[in-house]
Amino acid sequence: MTAWRLHGIALAIVAILILLTFHGDVADLVHIWWNSTTFGHCLFIGPVVAWLVWQRRTDLAQLTPTGWWPGLALVAIGGIGWLMGDAASVGFARQLGLIMILQGAVVTILGPNVARGLLFPMAYAFFLVPFGEGIEPPLQTITVAIVMPLLHLVGVPAVVDGVLIHAGRYYFEVAEACSGAKFVIAMVAFGVLVANLCFVSWKRRAIFLLVSVVVPVIANGFRSFGTIWAADLTSVEAATGFDHIVYGWVFFALVMAGVLAVGWRWFDRAPDDPAFDPARLQSVPTYRAGPFAATALVLATVAIFPVWSAAIARRAQVLPAHIDLPEIPGWHRVAVSVRAPWTPYYPGADHYLFGRYADATGASVDMSIAVFGNQHEGKELIGFGTGVLRQEDRWVRVEDLPQTVDGAGAAGSTMRITAPGPIERIVATWYRVGDDTTTQDDTLVKIETMKARLLGGPQRAVAIHLSVEGSDPRPITRFLAALGPIARVADNAAGMR
Repeated sequence: MTAWRLHGIALAIVAILILLTFHGDVADLVHIWWNSTTFGHCLFIGPVVAWLVWQRRTDLAQLTPTGWWPGLALVAIGGIGWLMGDAASVGFARQLGLIMILQGAVVTILGPNVARGLLFPMAYAFFLVPFGEGIEPPLQTITVAIVMPLLHLVGVPAVVDGVLIHAGRYYFEVAEACSGAKFVIAMVAFGVLVANLCFVSWKRRAIFLLVSVVVPVIANGFRSFGTIWAADLTSVEAATGFDHIVYGWVFFALVMAGVLAVGWRWFDRAPDDPAFDPARLQSVPTYRAGPFAATALVLATVAIFPVWSAAIARRAQVLPAHIDLPEIPGWHRVAVSVRAPWTPYYPGADHYLFGRYADATGASVDMSIAVFGNQHEGKELIGFGTGVLRQEDRWVRVEDLPQTVDGAGAAGSTMRITAPGPIERIVATWYRVGDDTTTQDDTLVKIETMKARLLGGPQRAVAIHLSVEGSDPRPITRFLAALGPIARVADNAAGMR
């Protein structure tokens, strides 16, 4: 049996076993690729990686694969990343860790020379991981900044309120889906591929990538402007229906073609140029291992992390059997709003309370408390579609407001949201996690959750929201003064005091 056949079979067996071990993450990835319009392009990354490897088959045949145990470092780094993501319930970290584990298996079983020959296809596999949703808010702001001057230029009367545009007869929301994020993310993946295949100069590659980002951002602003202008001239139904068809099937292709056309004259790499020089990759590596030993080492290293995850999964905080909303001096409980119903969404909470308080002046404040004894996938304090706004909610975020600070100095994030009517609300949010952390920061919540799960600290987590109908935040400030420190309220709800 040739070396390539032996090592290839070993790699195939290891890859299959790794995918089976982390089948939950594989299923999550496939679900996202298939159902998310933002990450639909990921469906093409796997075939592109396979094609890139196939392109290199002649040059790879001139290399000799060999087991190389230092490649286990990459397997371990990926495993640690996966474990941290599992502990913090961060899907991106788990999925990124899985890709790195597979890359480490390639390096360990095929050796450093082959890994260098496969460097770009292996690196390009990172695009299998859905990422980039964090760019949506700034892109919404940029889109609004492009749209408003253009509407004024063509004579459409328009005013903006955060991400809401009142233009002519209609209101428009520059939502996350309209920010152009999915377009930019796909164009980055496309741009990286073209930069590698069509350029040698790193300067030209960098310029092409910059164009691949800037052009779709500007183009998306013009597309949004065109949709609003068309709605003013015809109807919102006709304009948005046409926009979805054109944007989904034609617009993206036209922009890609335009970017390629701009870069065409500066291509400096011939299509038949070799991807790498096999003559430079003929050194005999040190720290070699046989294919069977390399296979066993990879599988043994991989097994550590799901076993560790299973060992910590049972940890949970003991919670009170029943909790109540606190009594607040100077405030009394009243019926919740039927004019503009709103409640935060925490489907995995062990305890959840929501109620309305009023004071002697008639001002009212809504308060919600969600308590978790522990967290894991599907039962999270911070997760997609949970918290202030749920997925496909009638309420939408208008803008972020200055922080709201309690008497102990704990700052809560504050946002203004609106629903059809229009009806406005202001919502202030605090989280309580770990030993003594009260924060508004989603990332810090994930970090403290991870530390508690991995190191055995308190597992409980609490979300507290204070909200008022309208645009006046002063009732929340008065309510906070009577309520006292958020940390004490959260600890009482979790049975920590």
